[in-house]
Amino acid sequence: MAPKLITGLSEIFGLYDGFILDLWGVVHDGVAPFRDTIPALLEIKKAQKKVWLLSNAPRRSYTVATRLAEMGISPGMYDGVLTSGEMSWEALRDTLLAKWGKRCFHIGPQRDKSLYEELDIEMVRGPSHADFVLNSGVVDFGDTIERYQPVLHDCLRRKLPMLCANPDRMVHVENQIVICAGTFAELYEGMGGEVVSFGKPYREVYSRCLGEMGSQRVLAVGDSMLTDIKGATGAGLDSVLVLSGIHREEVAGSEWQIFLEKYPFRPSYVMKSFLW
Repeated sequence: MAPKLITGLSEIFGLYDGFILDLWGVVHDGVAPFRDTIPALLEIKKAQKKVWLLSNAPRRSYTVATRLAEMGISPGMYDGVLTSGEMSWEALRDTLLAKWGKRCFHIGPQRDKSLYEELDIEMVRGPSHADFVLNSGVVDFGDTIERYQPVLHDCLRRKLPMLCANPDRMVHVENQIVICAGTFAELYEGMGGEVVSFGKPYREVYSRCLGEMGSQRVLAVGDSMLTDIKGATGAGLDSVLVLSGIHREEVAGSEWQIFLEKYPFRPSYVMKSFLW
């Protein structure tokens, strides 16, 4: 069945008890909320629907909540936030450090240090001293994949398992396209490396959100076919694809129906931007 084009969530909100919202590309652009985000969140809460924010951010959930508050999105506008970084941190704490060892080589910026805080872990300066590699993405937003290929080859020679804390491949920061950890993970796996990933589209994150929300009548809203829509489909949820996010250049040159033909799964609805 072809997705239905809607103007905003107000057209369909009565069908659902709550919403799982992507952050980057739906709620904000990496720097500030989109113009209609806060009004939409307020209307959702006014309608007494639950809101969980589900992000592939490679950092702990509490750090994302702090950043949202700085953007003007207060905790009262949503019921909870869960990140791929939080799931990665829990996996390190609960199983992976015991399985792989404690010596960790981090590919990523210092701002993602919450991924290994309060853990029994030893951060090392290079692959030659590591038991595993923690991948959270580029250090600088302008970095290219070529900068990281030598270190990925070093990790492969050491046969280091990789923990990918963000399955996204690309993201828009305002109008700039930035490489994410998922690009490194895809390349490393293609080279023959072992990769473990947490976040969308994997079912565990949806199960956690649904358990917290206490309902299966939940609509997922996202801007990425490969993470948000694929993940919602795998979890058995209806979904909305927001066209103004990561796919905006692809959709701009063609009808969105033609764009969707490239994928074996479909959103339930399509809307141009996140609106109530």
